[in-house]
Amino acid sequence: MTRPLRLLQATTFVSTMDRFAMPPMLIITARSLGVPLAAVVQTASVYFLAYGLMQPIWGLLSERLGRVRTLRITLAAAGVAAAGSAAVTTVTQLGVARALAGAAFSAAIPASLIYVGDTVSRERRQTEVTNLMVGVALGTALASAGAGLLAVAVSWRAAFLVSAVCALTLSFLLRRLPSPATGRRGGGGFRRLFRSRAALLVLLLAFVEGGVLLGALTLLPPAIESTGVSAALAGAVTAVYGLAVLVFAPLVGALSRRWPAWRLIACGATAAVAACALAAVSQRAAVAAAVAVLIGLAWAAMHSSLQTWATEVLPVARSAVVSGFAGCLFAGSALSSALLAAPASAGRYSAGFAALALAAVPLGVLATVSRARLSTPAVTVGGGND
Repeated sequence: MTRPLRLLQATTFVSTMDRFAMPPMLIITARSLGVPLAAVVQTASVYFLAYGLMQPIWGLLSERLGRVRTLRITLAAAGVAAAGSAAVTTVTQLGVARALAGAAFSAAIPASLIYVGDTVSRERRQTEVTNLMVGVALGTALASAGAGLLAVAVSWRAAFLVSAVCALTLSFLLRRLPSPATGRRGGGGFRRLFRSRAALLVLLLAFVEGGVLLGALTLLPPAIESTGVSAALAGAVTAVYGLAVLVFAPLVGALSRRWPAWRLIACGATAAVAACALAAVSQRAAVAAAVAVLIGLAWAAMHSSLQTWATEVLPVARSAVVSGFAGCLFAGSALSSALLAAPASAGRYSAGFAALALAAVPLGVLATVSRARLSTPAVTVGGGND
């Protein structure tokens, strides 16, 4: 990766680190604030909802403000909100602070993807998308393992302070990132999006995928803790997911030059079904580690392929499609977290994972068949690298 893309990789790292800091600390946070687990799970759901709803807004603003300026402003705001998350005294305050953090951090990944779509040729695009996922993987691994350790050794508030410092630092460093031209794709991006059946299909797939994969990752740490292990161990096991993405992402990048995208999606969907089904059988640490590896494979193979599809399905409205994709992904995650909060609070984790396994089956079939049928991207109207 070139140096500018390294900065984007760091952006995905910081955004993901904040997002995955909370799951390993759900039980400890609930005990500290003196509220039921379901109440704290709902704050995670609020985070994902804000993260999803703000995606289209940042996509529109990035056309006017510029990709890099939008990233710098939102990371600065996210740093302040993350610091606020560390200072709360009630679960209501936590929900508000996490919603603000999610809304601000939400610009990071879609803006990075749009930047790649604007500056990288189609032949290299999936490789660079999977390279961005290295930042996602590192952020996931560090947050999953580190947040649990910090919560046990220091306080659950410390993890949010780390996110705040990293976000503010990166906001400063991004001044070095060259700004690509904006506005060259023409206006009416969202109108074009809503007229494209293929683009709407990609958004639907993102919504279901967010519910399945991110829902499973949110549920996994408290499920592991429910077997009697510590938050630190539960976080460390969940961190295996990030390490798995680190291993599988470059492999998927290499395979993407030889395999059709639908085959990668099929592999990832199969791994997602297997992961959720296995988690439904047992939530013990050793089994959960295997679940984390399978989710990592699903993310690297299926998610990167769907992300790449989002950058090229409608090039004339790329900002709208990519921001809509990310919005749908986290809206699906928010709905999944909300629906799973009650079973999690009652200790019925097997039922929750079984439901996710069932949802993963039609996701995989529809995504695989649709990508095979729609293998030719839409005709470009606006020129550029497409």
